[in-house]
Amino acid sequence: ATYMLKSWQLLLYWRDLKQTGLMFSSILLLLFSLTQFSVVSVIAYLALAALSATISFRVYKSVLQAVQKTDEGHPFKSYLEVEISLSHDQMQRYAENAQYYMNSTLKELRRLFLVQDLVDSLKFAVLMWLLTYVGALFNGLTLLIMAVVSMFSMPVVYEKYQAQIDQYLGLVRTQVNSVVGKIQEKIPGAKRKAE
Repeated sequence: ATYMLKSWQLLLYWRDLKQTGLMFSSILLLLFSLTQFSVVSVIAYLALAALSATISFRVYKSVLQAVQKTDEGHPFKSYLEVEISLSHDQMQRYAENAQYYMNSTLKELRRLFLVQDLVDSLKFAVLMWLLTYVGALFNGLTLLIMAVVSMFSMPVVYEKYQAQIDQYLGLVRTQVNSVVGKIQEKIPGAKRKAE
């Protein structure tokens, strides 16, 4: 888990420009392709491109071996011998993580929809109402493209301007807490329990 986190930090903070640029441009190319073509078409074109490259390389190496009269073997032999199956323990760990997140999400949704806490349910209702406007303005792929661009740009911007951003976020948080406090005072039964 720590290795995965460090890998993502290296990517999102642009520590390795070549690797981050390749990942960022690949994801954006895929998402922009999905805006123009169906998922099936994009997958088929990507598979055809990969197959064209590997078949061409295999034929090139075979011709080269025939001309030079060498016996180097299959050019992808080392990759063909790599074990790619997931162990039972890995599968169980992934299934347990998925189960944990699914159960947590279901419990939270039940709590919000059955109004266990009026203020939280009202916040959720406002969020859903705002999302109707976002949905009217953007489709899902546009939002996904914006999320990917933000994911690769926001950490660097925050790292560079952390002091100023934290100052303004503190001001916004104070204002939001003030407004929420005033609303809680006016709504009967909306007093929050001490946490």
